[in-house]
Amino acid sequence: MKAPALLTLSCITVLWVQSASPQSVPPPAASPSSEKSDTVIAIFEDGVKMTAGEFQTLLQANPAWQGQDRALVLHKYAVLRKAAALARSRKLDEKSPYKEALEFSTMVTLAGFASTDALNSLNIGDAEIETFYNEHKEPFKQIKVSGIKVAFGGAAPPEDNSSTVMASRAPRKSLTEEEAKAKAEKLVAQIRAGADFARLVQLESDDETSKPKGGELGTWRVTDNVPDAMRAAVFTLKEGEVSDPVRQTGGFYIFHADSVAYTPLSQVRDTIYAQLRQMHAAEWLHDIDSNTKVQFPASQEPAPPGASPSGQADSGQAKQ
Repeated sequence: MKAPALLTLSCITVLWVQSASPQSVPPPAASPSSEKSDTVIAIFEDGVKMTAGEFQTLLQANPAWQGQDRALVLHKYAVLRKAAALARSRKLDEKSPYKEALEFSTMVTLAGFASTDALNSLNIGDAEIETFYNEHKEPFKQIKVSGIKVAFGGAAPPEDNSSTVMASRAPRKSLTEEEAKAKAEKLVAQIRAGADFARLVQLESDDETSKPKGGELGTWRVTDNVPDAMRAAVFTLKEGEVSDPVRQTGGFYIFHADSVAYTPLSQVRDTIYAQLRQMHAAEWLHDIDSNTKVQFPASQEPAPPGASPSGQADSGQAKQ
């Protein structure tokens, strides 16, 4: 049998064992929570017994079986044992291409074990987590944001007639995009010169949803789904600063950082722990990779006339 055919048949066998539900499987066996680990739950054709504890170890070795009916899993395992015993009886593990395929499969499995063991052996303590948090706080930044919108195009927004400040003002005309940008830039200059942001919200903002709340737009986090232009403008602000005008559909926004804080370590500890595990796993793999050397001996055959050491024809000859 050729190697590709062998691989195909092997894959089919594994898939069958993982998913098949043969008619000969007995009814589900009870597995009470009080069952002792040394309780024998199955006896195979060759007389080998399996305990409840060994069954749990089997499930850990093959997560695809977890959650399936125990009797079905034991039947699948029995099929594998029987097929494997048949292979050993025919000494297939000593014949090509089976021998080489088995060696390669074992090598891949052991490499996976080494990686898992290295990961499980990590000792990530509170000190490392706290240090990482203090040195990488930006992803945990949260900014309480307020804003002023200067609209352009379409009908002008309605005035707030309940406001005594606005009641005496004439209805505002609709602005062009250029006019709105110029107005927004003027407001930014006023705010940076010391004008009261909250007062300008009431006088100038066209956002009728946030305006009654003093322009409040909520607390933004780095992971929140906000437009990129807004994110870039807001998360560079220090507390009390305002952004340059940010163009969005229908208007320019001026953002004010009311307060800047960071999500407490207690709320992101698990996230940091997972990040550190990934980092250390990558470092482990990089160390293995960088310290693995392979030699490629030069060919003993003489190079053809005019050829470079790499086997490429001389550039001058190539042109000819």
